[in-house]
Amino acid sequence: MELLERLDIPYHNEKLYRKAFTHTSYAHEAGCESYERLEYLGDAVLELIMSEYLYKNTDEPEGKMTKLRSYYVCENALYEYSILLGFNEELLLGKGELERDGKHNRAIVADIFEAFVGALFLDCGIDEVRKFIYTHIIPLIENKSIDFINDYKSVLQELVQTDKKSLEYVVVEEKGPAHDKEFSVIVKIDDITYGAGVAHSKKEAEQLAAKDALQKAQNGI
Repeated sequence: MELLERLDIPYHNEKLYRKAFTHTSYAHEAGCESYERLEYLGDAVLELIMSEYLYKNTDEPEGKMTKLRSYYVCENALYEYSILLGFNEELLLGKGELERDGKHNRAIVADIFEAFVGALFLDCGIDEVRKFIYTHIIPLIENKSIDFINDYKSVLQELVQTDKKSLEYVVVEEKGPAHDKEFSVIVKIDDITYGAGVAHSKKEAEQLAAKDALQKAQNGI
């Protein structure tokens, strides 16, 4: 596989990596095994490597390390890793999943990162997995190249609770036809507006408003 050459992986069993990119929809059509078992294994291996990294490279307490690790191995992060490394282009999908643009399906693309880690672990061992993670993933973390937070409302809620302040999301505008509505939402802390967001669902608009508030807080506004 060109991908393995590009990533400088000293592979032995190329078929194992092909399996890591085989979605269940393709497996059912072709009569082969999907990536699901490799994903299960890769999930555990990835958590171990990330736990080791945080233990050795931070002085954070157990609770904070657990939270940081959850950011670095969440679906949003795994999706970004896969896209940046071109993993989604290697995906083997069934006809229906291809038509639904499965190569950009967040859950599927996140899954194959874990499956790849599982394949690499079986084929080359833990040291090569560690080398791969430290070469290709840790720089993204340390350079803050990826927005790892995927639940801005929860992060904002924690900050507000610490200061014992009130938090409220308000829909200020709702427009468009029933099948394609657009919602404008603001977030208020102690009745002062701190952020705003616009999206095609209330939940997404609230997340964007919380993200806006967090960004302003980081900038000292």
